[in-house]
Amino acid sequence: MKLFHDEEQEDAEPVRGLPEALPEGETMLWQGRPSATGLLFGAFRLRWIIAYFVLTTFARLTYLASIEAPTAEMNSVALTSLVTCVLAIAVLGGIAYCMSRAAIFTITSKRVVIRHGVALPKYVNAPFSVMKSAQLKRRSVRLGDIALQMEEAGRTPYLHLWPFAKPFKYSAPQPMLRSVKDPETVASVLAKAVQNHAPGQVVLSPTDPTTEPDGKDMPADAAPAL
Repeated sequence: MKLFHDEEQEDAEPVRGLPEALPEGETMLWQGRPSATGLLFGAFRLRWIIAYFVLTTFARLTYLASIEAPTAEMNSVALTSLVTCVLAIAVLGGIAYCMSRAAIFTITSKRVVIRHGVALPKYVNAPFSVMKSAQLKRRSVRLGDIALQMEEAGRTPYLHLWPFAKPFKYSAPQPMLRSVKDPETVASVLAKAVQNHAPGQVVLSPTDPTTEPDGKDMPADAAPAL
């Protein structure tokens, strides 16, 4: 199977979430979708957007107060900012929901497949044979991200991956199962599949944000297997 390609007709999927039927000897182990809320706060950085509106509104109101502007004008600025912020959140929330519904993560006995794209579905294959490491990062009690570091031959363009790409890894893009529910269970399925198909080849490194806030891979002896 190709490492990545576009598919214009989702109905052409012989297997849900996959552009082709699984080859003989390959089995599906898990499928799931990303959380829309997780995409909204993770991929679209909702906290940063809210902080931007709060800071710019505060700065504007502070300036108006310093020149003793009428109360009506200050109220108008605050209301306009609030309405704009709510509209921005609504638009981004709708996009995040559509993206989450269009995306399907699949783990098979030989690879990870990411299907995403609202208007034009895209498929990204991450075979264990060209995978170097898998890193789990918990985002909350329910959600987590699993980033897949690929060898040169298995890399996919960053823009083809987004929003399912590890942030800021532009030169060496890493596919990421972003905002998956029950990430420990998903990581366990992936770990068993890797150990059965490519033992010793893929480094499995869990990361706890309370101990590794920078998201770097932990040494193999610093934590239990993924």
